[in-house]
Amino acid sequence: MPEIDWAELLTTLADGIWGPMAYVVLGLGLAYTIAMKGIQFRRIPDMIRQLREHSEGEGGLSSFQALVLALGSRVGVGSIAGVATAVGGGGPGALLWMAVTGLVGCTVGYAEATLAQVFKRHVEDEDRKKAGEDIGGMPYYIKYGLKLPKVAALIAFLGLVGYGFMFPGFQVSTIASSAQLAFGLPSWVPAVFVTALIALVIFGGTTRIVKVTQTLVPTLAIGYLVLALAVIFANLESVPDAIKLIVNSAFGLDPVLGGIAGAAVAWGVRRAVFASANGIGEATFAAAAARTSHPGKQGLVQTFSIYIDVLLICMATGLMMVVSGQYNVSDGSGGHLVENLPGVEAGPNWVQKSIDTLAPGWGAGFIAVAVFLFGFTCLLLYYYVANSNLLFLLNGRKGPVPRLILKVGTLAIVFVGSVVNAGIVWAIGDIGLGMIAWINLACLVLLFPMVYKVYRDFEQQKKQGLDPTFDPKSLGIEGADFWEESTATAATADRKD
Repeated sequence: MPEIDWAELLTTLADGIWGPMAYVVLGLGLAYTIAMKGIQFRRIPDMIRQLREHSEGEGGLSSFQALVLALGSRVGVGSIAGVATAVGGGGPGALLWMAVTGLVGCTVGYAEATLAQVFKRHVEDEDRKKAGEDIGGMPYYIKYGLKLPKVAALIAFLGLVGYGFMFPGFQVSTIASSAQLAFGLPSWVPAVFVTALIALVIFGGTTRIVKVTQTLVPTLAIGYLVLALAVIFANLESVPDAIKLIVNSAFGLDPVLGGIAGAAVAWGVRRAVFASANGIGEATFAAAAARTSHPGKQGLVQTFSIYIDVLLICMATGLMMVVSGQYNVSDGSGGHLVENLPGVEAGPNWVQKSIDTLAPGWGAGFIAVAVFLFGFTCLLLYYYVANSNLLFLLNGRKGPVPRLILKVGTLAIVFVGSVVNAGIVWAIGDIGLGMIAWINLACLVLLFPMVYKVYRDFEQQKKQGLDPTFDPKSLGIEGADFWEESTATAATADRKD
């Protein structure tokens, strides 16, 4: 009996889950874009303005803090290794489809964040209260918006298992791979180091997670962008040809890569969804934690975070590899259509080679450190998401044993993820994320009218020159207890005045 190739089997299953999703994400994003008249382009000034606002009233994170939390899960190794795998599987043309998906699909992120705000709750968990947060996310808008508690419980369970016990594996796998290439370290060394640091933070509570990500994420993003732009400028004469190659291969016009235009679309959309978490609902938990006067405001902040990740960091990564020629392109059957780096697998190693064209010998070390720091913040936010799902399932109960199991389980997968087959780890992650995404996307389709209603309310108040505030009862929205309580409190205060 032939031996089963688990990596290949799981990858095939992941491809089957993600392939059709390309059309769903783009279609839903296009529908939201048309319905909301290109809000992602019209409201850029409001996005930036909202980031300067502090939290409204007592409690709650500011919009900027929520943005940083969302970026902590987005600007991870998917922005480095994920872009490389997209180019490796779909050619440089995948970058164009990543950008298109980011531009069109960011309205899906707007919808997710808006719904997370509408149906959030005052938090009962003492740790979250100490951090000054509200709580909400996918399970909450499915339960209270769609009135489907069983589906909400299912997606919360998948999120708990996925983000707590599965997905951290591919972050640590990439960290270990980078460290091995850069410093010759065996995989267990970074595993021990990362596990110890994660333990230090997650046992310190949510407040420590917020503080660490608020410090690391902006610094990392800016530093990485500066270096990527330096590599691009060092190869400035290659930029026009690189852009021409990206466009031609995206539409099947390149003589060498024309035959994989379909793969370019699939890989571009797949990795854009993975990097941005559009449709996956990953950032809805951070979006709900912010305190603002109208859900539409946080929807705009969420949209802006996708611009930062996909249109800045991912595109800088991809262009850096293409202009320096440090990439391969698979033919889909074990060979290569383009092989500039013989024997070097798709991943952070390609980015390392790109940086070496600017500063020979420095690429491996720099990317190993960058991947470690990006991956570290991403791991913290994975735990944050898993814990948010657990709190939903506990429904106000303290549950000390499940909480301890989650912490220990997260640390275990962080360690094990660095020593198992990388192909298996990525395939399992893709399968888990795909399952969550399909459920969430179906719910976003059903909740389309509600998102549009909240959007219209925001737009009408802006046209009247008002600072938008949210009253769910005036819109006929039920189940928005947080806002109903806030409106009642405000009315009581007005009567006393």
